[in-house]
Amino acid sequence: MSDPIVSVLFLPMRVAFLGPVGTYGEQAARQLCELEALADAELIPQRGIRAVVQALASGECDAAVVPVENSVEGGVTAAMDALWEHPDLAVAHALVLPIRHALLGSGPLDGISEILSHPQALAQCSQWLASHLPRALQLPTSSTAEAARMVAGSRFRAAVASQAAAQEHGLEVLAYPINDAAGNCTRFLLLRRGERSSSGPMASLAFSLHSNRPGALLEALGCFERRQLNMSRIESRPSKREMGEYIFFVDLEVGAGPEALDAALEDLKPLCDHLALFGAYPITQRV
Repeated sequence: MSDPIVSVLFLPMRVAFLGPVGTYGEQAARQLCELEALADAELIPQRGIRAVVQALASGECDAAVVPVENSVEGGVTAAMDALWEHPDLAVAHALVLPIRHALLGSGPLDGISEILSHPQALAQCSQWLASHLPRALQLPTSSTAEAARMVAGSRFRAAVASQAAAQEHGLEVLAYPINDAAGNCTRFLLLRRGERSSSGPMASLAFSLHSNRPGALLEALGCFERRQLNMSRIESRPSKREMGEYIFFVDLEVGAGPEALDAALEDLKPLCDHLALFGAYPITQRV
């Protein structure tokens, strides 16, 4: 009879991602698991980005992969809000993945009257769709692969998704690539539970200020300038508490050591109502 304690010790790591199978999130999860040497990880699909994060926060999964920023459409607000709401989660690694959308279907292109996909994917292909299928109704779905699943077998529906999704759901590639920007890419984050590190080449953080007064944000950003920390991104989100109150999300190029980041955060802390470092981490860029 096997020892139950030993069996638990060898359970594979469970990694949540935005499903179903065939999403760009799955591609990112597989590559991040490879980068982190998680060869035996079990990928667990979830419906919606918040569900991905919740699977990690609740302990159902050991890690999670979420999209946080697209080069065309900007920040993925659901991911940013989830990081702000879960202080027990940390960024362990980032991956920049090229996004090459295809139009998938089972019927001819000129017969398509409905196009399904995630809202970000539809937006990233808006010019192509307006030019080639101007009369088609665009319908949002929870993911690109879910759109591919929903259009399978239909002669009048098509999905904006990856070529991998076409193989998974038995669809034809009607057009490829259809994204408006050739350099379209998305940054994905691998999240884990535990301490948030301040050592790594990139760092992500967010803060809200004590008051909305002239020069308050400039004073806060000066904390980074004095330490020679370059901001690669800054984005604001409503605090959801009152009108005119915002949370500022910032990505910093940290360099080799954590000293400058630690010092900048010490300078910034007295200016903030709330300050959260999501972690400093390595970043990998695919081409």
